[in-house]
Amino acid sequence: MDYKTNVMRMLDQKKIKYNHYTYINTNAISGIEVATALNQNPKQVFKTLVTVAKSKKYYVFMLPVEKELDLKKAAHCVNEKSVEMIKSKELLPLTGYIHGGCSPIGMKKFFHTTIDNTAKNFKTIIFSAGKIGYQVEVSLEDLEKIITYDLADITT
Repeated sequence: MDYKTNVMRMLDQKKIKYNHYTYINTNAISGIEVATALNQNPKQVFKTLVTVAKSKKYYVFMLPVEKELDLKKAAHCVNEKSVEMIKSKELLPLTGYIHGGCSPIGMKKFFHTTIDNTAKNFKTIIFSAGKIGYQVEVSLEDLEKIITYDLADITT
């Protein structure tokens, strides 16, 4: 692959081992379609969601593409009364990423990140490389070298 995203460059910089995938030549849009296009287990392919709490703090949640974020569980695990998804138009100015290409690595500012605890069931998880059409696969141990995160039950 001759194209590298900023996420891949950051992983290279930290000497973190990763696999990369592209689905650029497919019609995949949803997370499940991406997992299918990459011939990967949808339980192992994670989406990155950005939320805002009543306190105006932002939180990032990563969960399997086949699942939905449980907003009550999400709020509880970050000690907030409630959280809600941010509006799509707020994503780019806040994170530097667009909808469908949001990665927990390389956001403009680091936000508290929680990964669904099912990630522990896999040696690696696959998530956006920061650009639509590109994914990276990283172990949780290696991911911890570049971002800090908690594990929790955050899905419905």
